[in-house]
Amino acid sequence: MTTRRWRILRTLLLALLALLLMAFVALWWLLAGSRARLDGRHPAAGLAAAVSIDRDALGTVTIEGKNRPDISYALGYVHAQERFFAMDLMRRASAGELSALVGPAALKVDLNHRRHRLRAVVEAAYAQLPPAEKRELDRYRDGVNAGLADLRVRPWEYLLLGSQPQPWRSEDSALVIAAMYLDLNGDGRNERELRFAQMRAVLPGSLVDFLLAPDPDWEAPLTGRLSRPPVTPPASVFDLRQLAAPQPSAALAAALAPALDAARPGSNNFAVAGALTGSGAAMLANDMHLGLRVPNIWFRTRLRYPDASAPNGQRDVNGVTLPGTPAIIVGSNGQIAWGFTNSYGDWQDWVRVLRDPADPTRYKVPDGWARIESHDEHIQVKGQPDTVLKVEDTRWGPILGEDADGTPLALAWIGARARGYNVELMQLERTTDVPGALDLAPRLGIPPQNLLVADSAGHIGWTIAGNGIPLRAGIDPLLPSDWSKPGSGWQGWLAPAHYPRIENPADGRLWTANNRTVDGDALALLGNSGHDLGARAQQIRDDLRARASFTPGSLLDIQLDDRAVFLTRWQRLLQDTLADSTDPSLQQLRQLTAHWQERAAVDSVDYRLVRAFRDQVSAAVLAPFAAQVQQRYPDFSWPGQNSAEAAIWALLRARPAHLLDPKYPDWHALLTEAARQVVTELGRQPGGLAARSWGERNRAGIRHPLSAALPSWLGRFIDMPDQPIPGDNNMPHVASPGFGASEHLDVSPGHEAHGILNMPGGQSDHPLSPYFGAGHEDWAAGKPTPLLPGTTWHTLMLEPRLAD
Repeated sequence: MTTRRWRILRTLLLALLALLLMAFVALWWLLAGSRARLDGRHPAAGLAAAVSIDRDALGTVTIEGKNRPDISYALGYVHAQERFFAMDLMRRASAGELSALVGPAALKVDLNHRRHRLRAVVEAAYAQLPPAEKRELDRYRDGVNAGLADLRVRPWEYLLLGSQPQPWRSEDSALVIAAMYLDLNGDGRNERELRFAQMRAVLPGSLVDFLLAPDPDWEAPLTGRLSRPPVTPPASVFDLRQLAAPQPSAALAAALAPALDAARPGSNNFAVAGALTGSGAAMLANDMHLGLRVPNIWFRTRLRYPDASAPNGQRDVNGVTLPGTPAIIVGSNGQIAWGFTNSYGDWQDWVRVLRDPADPTRYKVPDGWARIESHDEHIQVKGQPDTVLKVEDTRWGPILGEDADGTPLALAWIGARARGYNVELMQLERTTDVPGALDLAPRLGIPPQNLLVADSAGHIGWTIAGNGIPLRAGIDPLLPSDWSKPGSGWQGWLAPAHYPRIENPADGRLWTANNRTVDGDALALLGNSGHDLGARAQQIRDDLRARASFTPGSLLDIQLDDRAVFLTRWQRLLQDTLADSTDPSLQQLRQLTAHWQERAAVDSVDYRLVRAFRDQVSAAVLAPFAAQVQQRYPDFSWPGQNSAEAAIWALLRARPAHLLDPKYPDWHALLTEAARQVVTELGRQPGGLAARSWGERNRAGIRHPLSAALPSWLGRFIDMPDQPIPGDNNMPHVASPGFGASEHLDVSPGHEAHGILNMPGGQSDHPLSPYFGAGHEDWAAGKPTPLLPGTTWHTLMLEPRLAD
């Protein structure tokens, strides 16, 4: 190469490097510009007095002010600076407005959610709030918009999407609550009851009752009796041997998936009375099971402000907030500690809409005929013309489906009622004892939850929180029904005095884990939208009863209990099934599961293999019944998690020939074939069966919502490490990819200095923030992280503007 050419090449290379460096600096400048303001003094409009915002090493925010509205402003400011994109996703998801931000990939979600017209619902809810609640939401809104405006560059996610963030509105906080309604109430679709109707249209009623019966072997209610064992229908009722076998369907496996432990929003909470603690104060544990993401849904928060009802006149509240709302969701205020689990009561009903044959725009109601309201919902789609969705609305709710006979169905749902939204939850911050908290619970505008409360005097209590428990009359709440008859349907709302309630049980222990909690009249009032099997609750109950005294650390131990009590009988069944097998591969399976460690540990091979056996057996047992229904209704899927465990075990014990899939000569053949399927599916992978640890399958999978849109090497920078994690469903330590405990709270009110608060995913959504992923490693390792903030690292002062 000549000297001249070398000089030209060197000049070009230097220019290219300079351009790359400039691009890198520009990108860094843009990215860094959306980091939260952590230090200094900053003027803020409308503040009555200065508010301090401290952050410790984990990014726990301590907000101290002279009054609660100023606190709400500062909390909104911080939420916007650290989490605005996540807040925006939640409000858009519930309103059916995601496509305007991310394009047609979100259109299916928008179509499903826009049918409920939840933006109109929350606007009506905000309009009817008392002035004090409106003021809190307005001050929070002002703080959010100030925090967003004070970022030098808009949040980095909007740079990536090429979009501008839209201002926060007061009613948007109710849309965040609406997102929780959707998450906790089956996405507002009530598919479970549609599947009931399909099953009853095809199968005998007694067979459906048997297949969906609760399992008394695993129930652990707080009060009341266990369910009766399921009754196996005789051959005279239903005989698979007499039916033509449906053609094999690729959709059958998908139809059975909900019966095989699919992850569902849930939670654990439990409490012990002061007689069982060293301090005399009661103690509470709470871990809310949700989809996990980066950043976490919750935000570690401490609020301090004057309050005459608080110890020493200073209210000091520690816990987690939900960005998008101004309330502490779960936590402790020095006098009470509170936590929630999803109640899985029945908050949705299908209503048969009987159209006028002469005028289909009219439908029958108890007093004659009413006009169907029609709304054209314009869904903005980024880069495309609007999609127009026609919503037909009745007095009961929008028409969303059809009955097994084709009759249109409207969905009555508490999440679509304005009464279901308020910020009364903020009153828990100032509640002083268990009775006061239980009295407040029926006023809370949230999805109905199990509320557990522990107080500093040693008392504990349980009730249902939420003001949307409908009073039903003249209908079967588990099936579509005709509400056009006078006196049928929802006839008002349960009065606070009639809410079920338990205070200070004799043994000083309370627990809930999405299981059935009550029976009799109380259960009839609450209903059942798919209670958890109960194995998780039973294990927590037994863990509590095994101890005579408790500390926050021992409560965390129960939360992290990954013992596989539920699968123990399945391990025995597998051993018995293969006892006489001479097949070398089946003998290997038996040997690998013979030493039962009884844990969903990351290195456990026996757990993974036994769990796979259970899934294969369950699918094989249920398949012929699901296939019969799917033959008439191709969209059929099994209704609900663990909803057939009782029936499956009744069949495995009795082994009736008439309820066995005819493709098997006997029940032993079904079990052997299930074991063979485990060997086939897992044994062909590298290393064979012996290399199939539980951790290989059960990984954290906690990702940022946008990481899937990035190259994998770049997406890893905004995701949490995808490490193997212990735990599973049907045990206290619930964990699966992208799902699990969104926090671990363990605290005794008045003794918060000994409390624990673990959280995955970190405080901040910004990859350059010191709080991106902060605390995640402790959560993954089950290491206790203090509830109270540590040494202050940063302080930001928001001060009133002189003109204010």
